[in-house]
Amino acid sequence: MKDLLRQRTSLKEEIEILLNNQVKMEAEASAKYLAMASWCDRNGYKNSATYFMNQSNEERAHMLKIFSYIMTVGGTAISPEIPAVKQEYASFRSVFEAALQSEIMVTHSINRIVTQTRKEEDYATENFLQWFVTEQIEEEDNARRAIELFDVIGEDGTGRYQIDKAIAKIGAAE
Repeated sequence: MKDLLRQRTSLKEEIEILLNNQVKMEAEASAKYLAMASWCDRNGYKNSATYFMNQSNEERAHMLKIFSYIMTVGGTAISPEIPAVKQEYASFRSVFEAALQSEIMVTHSINRIVTQTRKEEDYATENFLQWFVTEQIEEEDNARRAIELFDVIGEDGTGRYQIDKAIAKIGAAE
């Protein structure tokens, strides 16, 4: 039966596996951002907590977009199991550094899938993924801008308060 279903889709099995792995990565990113939101909330950074809640929702939307694509093209979309995510961070800045690191990993993953779609001549999936390529430019930029606030404003005195306040503007710019 699996062979018959495979014949009903142009989606190559290797691309389907990569896309399902990306679904899992997006789900993990969503969970990480929820944990970051909770940490920020517990530590009094309300604007940053809201920013990370919004980021979590966005990552979940990315996951669903890829999941739906797999189903639309006749593949088998797999609901991801995600491992426990880090709940504690050493500092306010380290939360944003972890967010940037996560976004860079997602960018690399998307790029690897695009490279593979080109090798497999899967132009439909490559076209679908171009939205994610563009989205990752924005995601990395926002994460870098947040970290830059720590360098520009500094954390002394009311610095962290000012950074948390400025984070609201980064989140609103999306």
